[in-house]
Amino acid sequence: MSTRTLDRNALGTGAVAGVLAYALGYVVTYLWQSSSVENALDGYNFVASLFGGDPIPTWQGVGWLFYNAHAVAFTHPGLGGGRVARNFIADGNAPQLLYLLPPLVLVLTGFVLARAANAPDGQTGARAGVQLASGYFVLAVVGLFAFQYSSGGSSIHVDYVLGVVLAGLLYPLAFGAAGGALAGATS
Repeated sequence: MSTRTLDRNALGTGAVAGVLAYALGYVVTYLWQSSSVENALDGYNFVASLFGGDPIPTWQGVGWLFYNAHAVAFTHPGLGGGRVARNFIADGNAPQLLYLLPPLVLVLTGFVLARAANAPDGQTGARAGVQLASGYFVLAVVGLFAFQYSSGGSSIHVDYVLGVVLAGLLYPLAFGAAGGALAGATS
């Protein structure tokens, strides 16, 4: 089998691992914090109902929190116009431990990828671990739109630029590589 085929197979495996890492991070966030998010959304949903809007679904609010764990705020319309950025974790409305969830999941996923590739050293391991970024990136971009709430011409959504740069690129590249390097260095 050629090296090119192996690289293509590894990239496909990495992409699937990235998708699974993103999904796992969201599911853990949902299971851990959905009731807290639902309570936090009560005020927003009350105001939305006064103006005939639909309530914000808990799954979307958990999505904002998941991006908050990547240090990405969500934005909503401000009272005097403009937009206001919010981060439930930074505001003290969610556990600070959530900041550790994406790095932990990504390091572990990168570690597993490097071990599966039998990486003989840290550099090779980092290359194996970073391959999860393609799948993670795709879901990070999809999540920007899936977690958007719109009502009456206004919207609440994750910051698009930081969502792509931090959640879609920097986190999976840095932490996937770190996990892979750790696996390669300890093999």
